[in-house]
Amino acid sequence: MTTEATADTKPGSGTADGGSAFLAKTLDGLGKLLGDDLAATIEFRGETSVSVASPRVRVALAWLKDHGFDYLIDITTVDHQGEALRFEVVYELYSLAEHIHLRIKTRIAEEPGEVPTVSDLWPTANWHEREAWDMMGVRFKDHPDLRRILMWEGYPFHPLRKEFPLAGQPSEMPDVAFTGVAPLEGGPFVTHSGAADTVAREPRAKGES
Repeated sequence: MTTEATADTKPGSGTADGGSAFLAKTLDGLGKLLGDDLAATIEFRGETSVSVASPRVRVALAWLKDHGFDYLIDITTVDHQGEALRFEVVYELYSLAEHIHLRIKTRIAEEPGEVPTVSDLWPTANWHEREAWDMMGVRFKDHPDLRRILMWEGYPFHPLRKEFPLAGQPSEMPDVAFTGVAPLEGGPFVTHSGAADTVAREPRAKGES
């Protein structure tokens, strides 16, 4: 296990001392639980990230749920195309009582490209995992309903993978939904980068105010 510390305070921790003590106790307990399967702990700009070997990530997350991290903010994925462990699954956890954020990461190969579901621990994971499957193609074992959530069923691609072109790809499903390549420059949407607020900067169809 490697540990790297680059900051001494964590913004958003209830009290600095109390939050630091809670996090230190959590990391110590997690290290004892996982041993060498806790690959690294990195602190950067007040945020702590823990890398866990994929066979033990479910054990780690269940333990954290039982030890105060009662809120799953999000599950995201990263495509490290060209590496043996291509996909990284990232869990953003939060303790509502202690006001502490903790990030858990795990790496998996493209095949089988699977981690256990945590939808039974945090019901909100149901939709997060469906989005990760839809956009990146990462599967979640024992998920109760692993269907696409943004693209249509039967769509053959995962649009957030690095090989997927920005303009999109045509598919052989003309009766289901729009399947052509979307133009980028000169396309149907425009933005206003110099607008005064975020609402005005949102992409919108040409001709809309």
